[in-house]
Amino acid sequence: MTPSVGRIVHYTSYGTPGGEFGKECRAAVVTEVEDEHTVGLCVLNPTGLFLNRGVVFDDDDVPTERKGGTWHWPE
Repeated sequence: MTPSVGRIVHYTSYGTPGGEFGKECRAAVVTEVEDEHTVGLCVLNPTGLFLNRGVVFDDDDVPTERKGGTWHWPE
């Protein structure tokens, strides 16, 4: 699949350095496409929106192994 503006993807959050909060999968809307692996996102969090540019694709099929700060297609 190819990302395009307006598509729904998932964003993996970083979590906190101290481990109080772990990585979480969040819904996100693609706001810009740099190339097929790098996009801009509007991440939908329970407490508000987070805008981020230059988010890279994580193709790891194991959800627990995904890197924070990346996006992936919904399962």
